[in-house]
Amino acid sequence: MPYAAFRSIGAFVPEKIMTNKDFEKLIDTSDEWIQKRTGIKERRISNEDEASSDLGAKAAKVAIERAKIDKDEIDLVICATVTPDYLCMPSTACLIASKLELKPVMAFDISAACTGFVYALSIAKAFIESGMKKNVLIVGAETYSSILDYTDRATCFLFGDGAGACIISATEDKSEAFIDIECSSDGEYEDLIKTPGGGSKHPCSQEVVDNKMACIKMKGNETYKLAVKTLTSGVQDLLQRNNINIKDITHFIPHQANYRIIKAVGESLGLDDSQVVVTIDKYGNTSAASIPMAMNYIYEQNELKAGDTIVFDAFGGGLTWGSALIPFAPIK
Repeated sequence: MPYAAFRSIGAFVPEKIMTNKDFEKLIDTSDEWIQKRTGIKERRISNEDEASSDLGAKAAKVAIERAKIDKDEIDLVICATVTPDYLCMPSTACLIASKLELKPVMAFDISAACTGFVYALSIAKAFIESGMKKNVLIVGAETYSSILDYTDRATCFLFGDGAGACIISATEDKSEAFIDIECSSDGEYEDLIKTPGGGSKHPCSQEVVDNKMACIKMKGNETYKLAVKTLTSGVQDLLQRNNINIKDITHFIPHQANYRIIKAVGESLGLDDSQVVVTIDKYGNTSAASIPMAMNYIYEQNELKAGDTIVFDAFGGGLTWGSALIPFAPIK
């Protein structure tokens, strides 16, 4: 039977850097306070002519080149995003496929917030193991600057823009295969992280515009507590189920939401600092793009090698969560 193998990683970030000092001019805050509370030092912000599909297509080009496949071999494109180019249609995945000049191909978006990349991995695994697809392009792309209220002191400094992409391909070699993946959700916690306006619940109106209801709203303290608990238990279950020791994990790549969350989860799991990948200081929270961007960072630092065992761990609005256990299996 075919197995799913993680072949390549790529990323793209906009040139514009917005530092904590820049936020001191917009809201009542300080560089010291932001770093202490979140670990963030700076984040990237898209230009006015850069949408999620633009960032995603540039990240995808890198991933395709590193996968050593022809782009015409791609038979599925999945884009994980909560900041699509268009509210309803067409999908950002369709636009990315067009910008890459792919041949006609199945393409669609998924909306699972910060867990979107892990959700997309689970979908790619299912398509490949069923024999329906052979080479899946996954893109996590976000332009969070488009849904931020820059007067909201609770949220505006947390997020940044960027994209990450990977190629997942079929293999007959079980040693290259995804080991395990688990995703879930609980809509009872919908109010913790949401964009309340602009959809069918509260359609576009003057009230939605005036109250900035199409911008992200978040209850930080409640989210923090649930995130630490859920991220920790998800990985523990995954390792236990597969009889793998935490010390055997080469890289733990969590969603980059808050350094305090990452540190708390790492300590709860018994991870060494050398195992934990942290990029939130450089990029802030880039939602569905954060995990592939973090993986790309260690790849470009020559810290990611073929055969390394990786754990992805994510938590986001919905609420959604997911963890994946995979070997890195590039074409040699």
